[in-house]
Amino acid sequence: MPTPVTDPFKFDELLTDSQRALRDQVREFMEGVVLPEINDYWEKGEMALDLALGLRELPIVGGTQEGYGCAGLDCVSDGLVKYELCRVDGSISTLFGVHSGLAIGTIGMLGSEAQRQRWLPAMARMERLGAFALTEPERGSDAAHVQTTARRVGEYFVLNGEKRWIGNGTIADIIIVWARDESGRFGGFVLEDPRQLEGFTATAMTGKIAKRAVHQAEIRLEEVHIPAANRLANCSSFRDLTAVLANTRAGVAWEAVGLAAGCYEIALHYACEREQFGKPIASFQLIQAKLVEMAGDLAQMQLLVWRLANLLENGTATSGQLSLAKQTCSVKARRAAALAREILGGNGILIDNHAARLFTDVEATYTYEGTNEINLLIAGREITGLGAFI
Repeated sequence: MPTPVTDPFKFDELLTDSQRALRDQVREFMEGVVLPEINDYWEKGEMALDLALGLRELPIVGGTQEGYGCAGLDCVSDGLVKYELCRVDGSISTLFGVHSGLAIGTIGMLGSEAQRQRWLPAMARMERLGAFALTEPERGSDAAHVQTTARRVGEYFVLNGEKRWIGNGTIADIIIVWARDESGRFGGFVLEDPRQLEGFTATAMTGKIAKRAVHQAEIRLEEVHIPAANRLANCSSFRDLTAVLANTRAGVAWEAVGLAAGCYEIALHYACEREQFGKPIASFQLIQAKLVEMAGDLAQMQLLVWRLANLLENGTATSGQLSLAKQTCSVKARRAAALAREILGGNGILIDNHAARLFTDVEATYTYEGTNEINLLIAGREITGLGAFI
């Protein structure tokens, strides 16, 4: 039997030796530690925190953030981490990404030097986990107009409001809550040890079909007092936050490619090993057509995110490019997951073969960090110069 081709356009050759070495470290952990155990967590809807904490042994926490014990990765290496996490499991990727990308990234980019010194070292060691509370029950895509409020009372801010879909929200030691003060000014407010704060409640959401091994929380804030010093020093408008969201949007594009790669490899190996009518199903034209479509899409996605990472590295990536990458990759990843499920036939709906888990996980990736429609319109505005929405 010929060796199946998993890297049709030699993406590996675009990477430096250090990037490949880091990629291989993450892959070894995900395949050796996470893959044998993750299905049990997924089926129970149980948070795979103990598996995720093993990532602190790798030089990846904090992503591109430099100093304070953070990894200080280049943009391609940071993307490869997300690729490899999602290639095996989307839940672990989200749990780690919320902490390492959103929480650490926000404090690193928008906190004062004192705030970075105060929070980042323990977060970089994953001794204290972070969460990022922006989305609200009535504010998803319209995130700039949050309804959560923060009013100044002496040396404190008092927070009131609700947040929804907050990854790590039930376990985090540090939660960045986004709110508006009495003057309407947007800002980030850091809750330390939130479960010990009077008026704070976080409830794990149930009934999810995607990323079941990580919990998202519904958070309620009722007269929650935090020190005034916990307001992020370098954020005074939603525009300040968009720099953080730009990095995470690129990260979700890499996640989508990782999911597509996982689906393609599962389907390819299954098709080469599964025999029907006396020969491997990979020898049938209809199966080959599906595999070729997946291989072509994967190669395009890999090249797209690699180029985007280089643009981010030199500081020239635009919001339209970021949205186009996320939108394009998530659409193609969704198609790859569907084709993998088809190729596996009835076995494709069993989590034992892993494709079913990735099939559901890609549905979350398709929507978060901007829905498909919003990202499409941001890209369309940049391409045409004409805005199709407010």
